[in-house]
Amino acid sequence: MQYTQLGRSGVKVSRLCLGTMNFGSETGEADSCAIMDKALEMGINFFDTANSYGWEGRVWETPQISGLTESLIGRWFAADRSRRDKVVLATKVYSWMHSGPNGVGLSAYSIRQNCEDSLRRLQTDHIDLYQMHHVDRSCPWEEIWEAFQTLIRQGKVVYVGSSNFAGWDIATACQTAKANHLLGPVSEQSRYSLDVRTIELEVVPACRHYGLGIIPWSPLSFGLLGGVLKKHEEGRRTSAGIQKRIERLRPQLERWESLCDRLGHSPAQVALAWMLHNPVVTAPIIGPRTMAQLTSVENVHEIELDADTLTQIDEIWPGPGGEAPKAYAW
Repeated sequence: MQYTQLGRSGVKVSRLCLGTMNFGSETGEADSCAIMDKALEMGINFFDTANSYGWEGRVWETPQISGLTESLIGRWFAADRSRRDKVVLATKVYSWMHSGPNGVGLSAYSIRQNCEDSLRRLQTDHIDLYQMHHVDRSCPWEEIWEAFQTLIRQGKVVYVGSSNFAGWDIATACQTAKANHLLGPVSEQSRYSLDVRTIELEVVPACRHYGLGIIPWSPLSFGLLGGVLKKHEEGRRTSAGIQKRIERLRPQLERWESLCDRLGHSPAQVALAWMLHNPVVTAPIIGPRTMAQLTSVENVHEIELDADTLTQIDEIWPGPGGEAPKAYAW
């Protein structure tokens, strides 16, 4: 496994991040724990979760089942206390976790309460990377940074990150932190894949400018880039939503999977290898439901894609045309 610094911070993390969103809901506890054991064995030291993971029905707008996935990870830590020191642990705050008017957002009240709840569920005394799951434009940045800085002074949080921020949200967060002599965010977790490259317009350049490492979520676009045509032919189930996307993107998917066959690697491996070629990307999140899904991407950091291959990939999955404003103006 290769390691790199998390943005401009000094901490080293693996080039793959283990995503745990499926743990407890899609994947049972025994299998989830086995996957975490195997991830450590593979050299993956970067684990990502969120206080809202493990909900039923995946409804974002209402209070969630509180912390099922965090609790599962906490029991895994408790079973062998040596595991905690081997993991750079990331979780998130923002989502609905409590009923009432203060059950969501990034107020100091919410950050403090949700941090204490996450620490209890995770059975740890600190969170290595505490990420704002979404931007809260109703809350002043001075309040947000004071709340995070209090947690840092207390030793409960080490680094702060963002998730699903626009470029100007990242700039505002960083500038406000700098004005208050704070480190500010060290990472941004955004949706990023070959077929969803919108962040290349403004989020990528903002992260590069301010020194944030990018942690892409859904780098396989919910399985679309992981050999979905072959899986469909083999009779493996896919959702109605994926079926619609397959039909809409079938010509591109056929070219994509044909290219991967010629390269001698699986589509999932090539998609992740493409992402690792971007120097702003710290670690794409892999969210395995099964052990096979985890082990199938173990050596993606060793795959070299030459200039001709990268050009072919861009032809199949064109991005937004570069960075703003050159993508659409002079």
